[in-house]
Amino acid sequence: MAKIKVVHYINQFFAQIGGEEKADYPAELRVGEVVGPGMALMASFKDEAEIIATIVCGDSYFNENLDKAKADVLAMVKEQNPDIFVAGPAFNAGRYGVACATIAAAVQEELGIPAVTGMYVENPGADMFKDKVYIVSTKNSAAGMRDAVSKMAPLTLKIAKGEPIGASAEEGYIPNGVRVNFFEKERGSKRAVKMLLNKLNDKPYTTEYPMPDFDRVDPNPAVKDLAHAKIALVTSGGIVPKGNPDHIESSSASHYGEYDIAGVMDLTEETYETAHGGYDPVYANEDSDRVLPVDVLRDMEKEGIIGELHHLFYTTTGNGTAVASAKAFAAEFSAKLKADGEIGRASCRERV
Repeated sequence: MAKIKVVHYINQFFAQIGGEEKADYPAELRVGEVVGPGMALMASFKDEAEIIATIVCGDSYFNENLDKAKADVLAMVKEQNPDIFVAGPAFNAGRYGVACATIAAAVQEELGIPAVTGMYVENPGADMFKDKVYIVSTKNSAAGMRDAVSKMAPLTLKIAKGEPIGASAEEGYIPNGVRVNFFEKERGSKRAVKMLLNKLNDKPYTTEYPMPDFDRVDPNPAVKDLAHAKIALVTSGGIVPKGNPDHIESSSASHYGEYDIAGVMDLTEETYETAHGGYDPVYANEDSDRVLPVDVLRDMEKEGIIGELHHLFYTTTGNGTAVASAKAFAAEFSAKLKADGEIGRASCRERV
């Protein structure tokens, strides 16, 4: 029996080309090569499947040149004509996850070739594409590679063979909202009572109808005395000093920047710019005050409307950034703001 033919997609890091400095690496087809995680997948496939080609593409290149990158990768996949397409796993790397999920969904929709990818549940790619392509749930870092491959390989083989796919809890993929009718051994009332007893006795149990988890944040009460308040600026609009000295990513940011604006009255075209890749940067680059209103707050400071503008501002890019990462950024710089002693509130401005 002929082996199942697999084309594998990975980024520049897992292809051992480089890290962030090589994130602009264009899409490249390596016929007959098995690279990085592909070796672990091949070992798990055993004699049932083989990777006939590996496609490598930098995370920034794919996300910043989406139409071209997608077209190039689709052409490469079409040329190889595999039985199934596998992307990643991407773990919690935001741009990589979005790229894996985007191209996996495109391969299915435009080429009619089934696809599988894998990533951490909080990766933005998971939330964007979980209802379009099978996404195996992984741990949040490459330390979970063995676990990821142990779930991705069997699911890949089952899909390629056209075998029935079980529930997400059985197969290891992120729930995709698809519900299938089936006969259970015990009637619902008995299962419900068992679940209730386990819950009352602090024993493990799993609900059959998980409710969505909404993260709600109550707004703080209004500042009563702005004239004596110190205001700090925080933005997810990506405003940075010219040249982006800390190399904040244009999407799926892995870090934030902290910059001193003591004595700065205006964010000029010569001194500031945006690193954001999710909106047209022209007007923000012409006048970064349009995103981070330093000029207006300096006027308000002079007029006594506010007490003082804090000498530091915090910035990152919000598009595609994992929720867990955003929370971690906020927790870290909020602690810094509190440590200042005089800051009662951070004023956030976002145009993304």
